[in-house]
Amino acid sequence: MAMAVMAIAAACTSASATPSPSLTPTGTAATSPSAVASPTPAETGAGVPPDPNGVALARVAGPFTMPIAVTNAGDESGRLFVVQQGGVIRIVGANGAVAATPFLDISSLVAFGGERGLLGLAFHPRYAANGRFFVDYTRAADGATVIAEYRATADAGLADAASGRVLLVIPQPAANHNGGNLAFGPDGYLYIGMGDGGGQNDQFHNAQDPNRLLGKILRIDVDSPAASGLAYAIPPSNPFFGGGGSPEIWTVGQRNPWRFSFDREWGDLWVGDVGGGDWEEINRQPADAAGGLNYGWPIMEGKHCKDGASCSIDPYILPVAEYGHDQGCAVVGGYVYRGEAQPGLTGVYLFGDWCSGLVFSLQADAGTVSPKVVAQSGLQISSFGEDEAGEVYLVDLAGGGLYHVTVP
Repeated sequence: MAMAVMAIAAACTSASATPSPSLTPTGTAATSPSAVASPTPAETGAGVPPDPNGVALARVAGPFTMPIAVTNAGDESGRLFVVQQGGVIRIVGANGAVAATPFLDISSLVAFGGERGLLGLAFHPRYAANGRFFVDYTRAADGATVIAEYRATADAGLADAASGRVLLVIPQPAANHNGGNLAFGPDGYLYIGMGDGGGQNDQFHNAQDPNRLLGKILRIDVDSPAASGLAYAIPPSNPFFGGGGSPEIWTVGQRNPWRFSFDREWGDLWVGDVGGGDWEEINRQPADAAGGLNYGWPIMEGKHCKDGASCSIDPYILPVAEYGHDQGCAVVGGYVYRGEAQPGLTGVYLFGDWCSGLVFSLQADAGTVSPKVVAQSGLQISSFGEDEAGEVYLVDLAGGGLYHVTVP
């Protein structure tokens, strides 16, 4: 069966209209999965065989249709929520059973294909009391990014599809590099990941322009009275709150921040930013860092001046880790493990690569380090997520499985 593939990978993706369904990511041979050493395949239904020096992946549920994200609601229900790229959110119960009725279905609103779709989900920190949650999707009419708020029904069991309220619409000049991640920070603000608008090499000159929302991580206040002309408030500590740029901006210089998370213990922000032709990178922003940090794209790619050119690195924040395209072609940001069931993973940041299926680790309390390969999954990893207890999961876009990351 043909499927539209989430081509987060493509270092050289097209800037054309909506990609047609395909079994392979868009891009050149240099960045396609076929150009990467093939990892060990997963055993169907039995999880991924453990790496003797790494982690194992235990299959929990599935198959889902194009799962693109997984998260929890923080409501002590034990449920996980799996986001399907086509516009449907499914519920996985504490026992691993998938509910027959979707939590939310907005597929009629969503442009689905290639790097477009329902891309992000974040539950309000007080969801158990207020039933509020937020989604990021590309709009069916024109491919623009939409950030919308929804509410659950009175019993908080399912979403009320009629409750949707659009907060922000960001036009997209191309079909790729949409970002799409949403997460609430320890400060209670909603963070939004935006790619550079697509095409190649930031051809629309967005990432370094403080007046454009593309190529950034944004931060908005969804609880305070809305600012004039907006459907949300602007945190006064945002770097351009007083002028000089778009007030929603928190950081600049991102290419396509495909999944970011907050360390639930330390509060640090970890970002996987998909690279161009050579390097994939992990950025880390300490919890006490000010906004306005510049991560360098398109002047920098990873820790390097792009394309081997000469540049001054002084204005830019270098990643804490990078890896080359001999190990993959599209980083998938993950989580610092803070659960209790896998004490051997405590303080370890887990992330992966969409093309090669490799799972990597970094020690969160270390400085700049090289990623360590801890599993060859054989999966098309599209996202990581956490449950309420801090256990880490991932989803496989191609096979549709939800997996628990464990210590063998």
